[in-house]
Amino acid sequence: MNDIRKLLPFVKPYWRRALVALTLLTTLVFLDLAIPRLIQRIIDQGITPNDQGVVVQTALLMIGISIVSTIIAVGNNISSVQVGECVARDLREALFLKIQTFSFGNLDQQKTGQLMVRLTSDINAVKHLAQISLRIGTRAPMLMLGSLLLMINTSPQLALTLLPLLVVTSSIIVFFIAKMEPLFRTVQQRLDRLNTVLQENIAGVRVVKAFVRADFENARFQIANDDLMNRSVRVMQFMGAMSPILTMCVNIGIVLVIWNGGAHAIRGEMSIGQIVAFTNYLLTTMTPLTMMTQLSNTWAMGMASAKRINEVLDTIPDVQDAPDAIALPEQAQPRITFENVAFHYDGGGAESALEEIHLVAEPGETVAILGATGAGKSTLINLVPRFYDVSAGRILIDGADIRAIKQDSLLAHIAVVPQDTVLFSGSVRDNIRYGRPEASDAQVIAAAQAAQAHDFILALPRGYDTHVEERGVNLSGGQKQRIAIARALLTQPRILILDDSTSSVDVETETKIQDALEKQMREHTTPSTSLRTSFVVAQRISTVLKADKIVVIDQGRIVAEGTHQELMQTSPLYREIYDSQLGNGVRVENVSQHSERSRAQSKNALPFDSTLFRSGGVA
Repeated sequence: MNDIRKLLPFVKPYWRRALVALTLLTTLVFLDLAIPRLIQRIIDQGITPNDQGVVVQTALLMIGISIVSTIIAVGNNISSVQVGECVARDLREALFLKIQTFSFGNLDQQKTGQLMVRLTSDINAVKHLAQISLRIGTRAPMLMLGSLLLMINTSPQLALTLLPLLVVTSSIIVFFIAKMEPLFRTVQQRLDRLNTVLQENIAGVRVVKAFVRADFENARFQIANDDLMNRSVRVMQFMGAMSPILTMCVNIGIVLVIWNGGAHAIRGEMSIGQIVAFTNYLLTTMTPLTMMTQLSNTWAMGMASAKRINEVLDTIPDVQDAPDAIALPEQAQPRITFENVAFHYDGGGAESALEEIHLVAEPGETVAILGATGAGKSTLINLVPRFYDVSAGRILIDGADIRAIKQDSLLAHIAVVPQDTVLFSGSVRDNIRYGRPEASDAQVIAAAQAAQAHDFILALPRGYDTHVEERGVNLSGGQKQRIAIARALLTQPRILILDDSTSSVDVETETKIQDALEKQMREHTTPSTSLRTSFVVAQRISTVLKADKIVVIDQGRIVAEGTHQELMQTSPLYREIYDSQLGNGVRVENVSQHSERSRAQSKNALPFDSTLFRSGGVA
């Protein structure tokens, strides 16, 4: 119940509608409780003394009550549905906004399938709980309490006879509801697993087909699907025992009323109308109990879902603004300093990903990062925009610790082209404008030209208005990467991070992109503007030859640093990488003229591990 109470603030804005629903419900209960008393009146004052006027008058009154009850029930349903839908909308928004605040560390721990279930199935379960509580869920206990009081008023002796039965029945219901909540929680967990399998399979269906793994994926899905079915069947079987037990209790109660009531009537202590009224009140008391058991699955599921929703809402983002965080000055020069930086995934519980990182990127410099797969290249650059926070040491921008800078301000000056290109459904133009919606068409085209994307975009069916399908499946890998680069350049960042963002384009196009980036930086740099600092993670050695500084990372540590010429003299490891890809006498200034030869050689160096890296491979 504590998890339900935590969600009550989402109901508070709609308390007036909820109050209307409860008021209508209370009126409906009073009208329902009047029917058995009117039936008693028909029997005792109409039928028994043969007074047809009383029968007609009471019958008309009952018909009027039924009509009014129907109108009130419709009003109650409308109000409760409005409250439930509004609460569901606000919960979805709160969950969505909460997920936007998650750091990469939080997202690493939350699977996409789990979050999707919380945003859909769990929200719907809580919505149904809210609606049922304002309708049947509240009506049932009120009806039961009112019927019990009227039973005592009608015949205290019969009421005392049935009291033990009511206590037993209520205890059975409480027992079943308490047991069902954890059972429904396990069902939702199995639904999480099934959705994760579905999401991974649908997103990677092309890989499944390419490797002929449909049978494996079918078996994997069947296991998750069968597990969900088995858990659901177990819950339904458990629930299935309730209804027969409660029906038995109702039947026992009716037998006791007729038996004891008949004995009282024979002795002249009760009228037939009283017995009928008492029986109706008994049914009105027991029926809500039966109703509550049928709805207990809704309550149990709602409580289980509320717990899961609160788990997300209560999650504290790993990366947060400090109370005294400041904005990054607009005209400050982007000098980035790593001071003895260390990083561990999972809050320090995992093996060290980075250790003793000392690095300075001066304003206007392009810093290239080389290293084997898993060496820590992407981890290093992900620390700059605070996708993760350092475990030790600190990172400074213009002399300020990035943990003392507001995240929005920091990210406003950084553009990232991630390793895995992400495009959104919409036009090519909208994707390029994603980080700067107000940009003009001319600015969009300029960014696309700098990213060497303009020509292929014009060749698309509708040019810049061509629709990008889900995950950009109607574009090649190189096309998606160039659109992503254009998207980053359009924001005119002071810090540009390219995480292996040209791996899917040919060497010649890559060289053109590099030249365009250099030209753009020169053209947009004036005494009144700040220089742009760039970080480039690359697989090909040709990508980094012209970098102002090249950093070689191995096993989470910087093992070499300098320009190409310096590293060729001082770093055997870098020299091995160079020789494996460009060891053909190509001079740095002539790389673009030998792009085809470089591309052919670099293809042979792509797949490698740390062992291959030491013998010349790079990632």
